[in-house]
Amino acid sequence: MTEGYIEKSIGAVSDDLEKINKFTRSEFDADSLYIFNVVLCNNDIDRDYEKFSIEALNELKDKFVGKTGIFDHSMKSADQKARIFDTYIEKCEGKKTADNEDFYQLKAKAYMVKSEENLPLITEIEAGIKKEVSISCSVAKSICSICSADKRTTRCEHHSGREYDGRLAYSILSDVKDAYEFSFVAVPAQREAGVTKSFCNFGKEFNMTDIISTLKSCDTQITLSKAQANSIITKLEALDEEAQLGREYKKSLTKEVINLCSTAMPQLDLKVFSNVAQIMTTKELLEFKKAFSQNKDKAPTPQIKPENKTYNVNQFKI
Repeated sequence: MTEGYIEKSIGAVSDDLEKINKFTRSEFDADSLYIFNVVLCNNDIDRDYEKFSIEALNELKDKFVGKTGIFDHSMKSADQKARIFDTYIEKCEGKKTADNEDFYQLKAKAYMVKSEENLPLITEIEAGIKKEVSISCSVAKSICSICSADKRTTRCEHHSGREYDGRLAYSILSDVKDAYEFSFVAVPAQREAGVTKSFCNFGKEFNMTDIISTLKSCDTQITLSKAQANSIITKLEALDEEAQLGREYKKSLTKEVINLCSTAMPQLDLKVFSNVAQIMTTKELLEFKKAFSQNKDKAPTPQIKPENKTYNVNQFKI
């Protein structure tokens, strides 16, 4: 999400080897392994105007142990190159996030085998060429920074990236469901670390903001599972049904407003107003309906008899 990069290679110690060998079928010694530190993510606001809560970083810390390192979030087993064997959270003293919180990073230790096949990658890591990484994970909550609504379950009118009364709108990601992998990428979503949000586990309550945000974060292409595609199709079908109901309501409202106009303003060319009404928004139509209805409720005043004045019939004799 916000900051992911390879920090540096480190030498293996006995404690590291003990943790690593929990994931291997046979024991490896320090000379057989290449070990390096990775900054996976942080609690700062990223390019998608999202950030992890501190609680989410702690949840990710536990879930990333044992996860693999791959290329560009590829799901091919052949692209698995490294594995995380330890994680920890580090506070960066004196550094603040964009929303003025203390800056924390989720870091990891990863290893790969010093094989002939991995030698080019190890060389690129050492040279600082393969540096940026991005993580893939899923979260259950996306809290609006302005109104505290959960965008996964509640409609929110605040658009991420915009300011409201001087306050920036962004989403706070929390309640981590799973962590999948970290990838070597060219441009991470987080400015320093990079986390790619996953389509996985959106469930029934995800909204279009989730879809749009995820699609915008993809620079080239995105891969969906059949279940994920079906979830999106179901959501789009429901939205299409709601849109149809909205179109029918607007059509009925337009007709009602035109009828009210003919009563309230008989001198107006009804054909001209009808053409204008067809292109009005629902909000504009409701305003006209309100205005016409108020005029309709007012009793007409006779034009030939001013108030509080009487007439003698003889005044009208010729």
